[in-house]
Amino acid sequence: PAPQAVVWQMLNDPDILRQCIPGCESLLGSETEGFSAKVRIAIGPVKANFSGKVSLSNLNPPLSYTITGEGNGGVAGFASGEADVQLEKTSENGTILTYIVKARVGGKLAQLGSRLVEGTARKLASEFFNKFASLAAEKSAQPVVGETSTALLPNNKTKLWVIGATIVGAIALIQLMS
Repeated sequence: PAPQAVVWQMLNDPDILRQCIPGCESLLGSETEGFSAKVRIAIGPVKANFSGKVSLSNLNPPLSYTITGEGNGGVAGFASGEADVQLEKTSENGTILTYIVKARVGGKLAQLGSRLVEGTARKLASEFFNKFASLAAEKSAQPVVGETSTALLPNNKTKLWVIGATIVGAIALIQLMS
């Protein structure tokens, strides 16, 4: 429930992303080395701290990008994959975020039943997007200065890496397990 420029800005805000990613403990890194995320997650009986790394490609601000990432949960297993993300304006001054995920999992995660993994993935994705939508509604209620300014449509790699950490942390680590 927010204009496309606001949604893009929020996807670049590490504080917003930390609030939205279930179990997110940190988002760290640099512009040159990329970002890493630490997320604590439980899928059925398997609980693990995942460390993930992210890279972005096909950047087309504020419309789309591709996120490639991997997460390792130690003995719990690993997840890797990519997500193509698109933002589209709606006629009601809102934004539709769509994504397609290609994923691979291994270790104990791969041994869990697909229903359990898929159910957990849906639950975590729902938590992420519900929180994100709530914050977007709050933010869009505030005046947006310069919707087309470079502050809202950055080509700053640091901010874009954080987008990737979010999607990998909230979608890829979630959806990658389905």
